[in-house]
Amino acid sequence: MAELNTGDDGGKKGSKKVRSKKSNAKVDLTAMVDLAFLLITFFMLTTSLSKPQSMDLGLPDKNKEDEPKDNIKVDQKRTMTIIMGKDNQIKWFHGLLETPEPGGAPTNAVYGKNGLRKEILKRVVSVNEYCQTLPTYKKGDGLIVIIKPSKKSTYRNLVDILDEMAICKVPSYAIVNDITPEEQKLVDEMNK
Repeated sequence: MAELNTGDDGGKKGSKKVRSKKSNAKVDLTAMVDLAFLLITFFMLTTSLSKPQSMDLGLPDKNKEDEPKDNIKVDQKRTMTIIMGKDNQIKWFHGLLETPEPGGAPTNAVYGKNGLRKEILKRVVSVNEYCQTLPTYKKGDGLIVIIKPSKKSTYRNLVDILDEMAICKVPSYAIVNDITPEEQKLVDEMNK
């Protein structure tokens, strides 16, 4: 049993004054300790701990019925492809790999504001200017980024690329698992 003694010893020893003996007051702390543990338990169970941060990523359903019968054609001047290799290596190109747009040939890049982000921002501006000249321009048209992680790329690098998409405000981007044989050659160059 936990208790708190509050009595005094009756003064100095050897003093000539005689004092009446007071009984020591005892306070039983058992109930207070129980209450403290109950409160601690209550607040630990009812508070929410820090929630893991996750990224919203909308993926299509895998229903064969919903797949379009014909391929969707996209203007190659609007597309940018990012291929991810191992050890934080990236290659990007603007347009098609066989016929890249001017200044968009396959190029090595690094993560960060002076690497890939600089190129994406440059492409966002140039594609927006191009799209506004089209007669079929709609708000939201702009750069389309195709992200192609290789088998040796890391999850962290994919999250870094998705962060770059959010920072650069890229309106449309997709993660694609299909790597063509020509793109595989670029991946093999990076992985050497």
